[in-house]
Amino acid sequence: MKKRIHVLEDDKDIAFIIEFLLKDEGYEIQVSSTFKELKNKLKDSIPHLFILDVMLPDGNGLDICRDLKNDTFTKHIPVIVMSANVQNQELSAASAPDDYIAKPFDLDYIESRIKKLIEKKAA
Repeated sequence: MKKRIHVLEDDKDIAFIIEFLLKDEGYEIQVSSTFKELKNKLKDSIPHLFILDVMLPDGNGLDICRDLKNDTFTKHIPVIVMSANVQNQELSAASAPDDYIAKPFDLDYIESRIKKLIEKKAA
């Protein structure tokens, strides 16, 4: 069974790169560009991992991470927070993500972080 990853990223180029990379690695990918879109897609399927951008048009990825970690249905799902703003790394600790990736990111690095979190959850 393919592992499903939900990417919440409003920059279409970054979302495309992540989607292309992860599909090539054998993951099933869902992409949303807004928090509203993410909530609607969660009604249909729950992913094995979330990747959240911090700066979004309708919310803050840190707040969304906190909500996911406090929700009974999603609290067990690993969350990676991404941001180009270095200050967000310090702020993200309060949201309890499982990992943080700074933009710009190395493609091999992001893939290895995802693989590690999914394997950890499966164990």
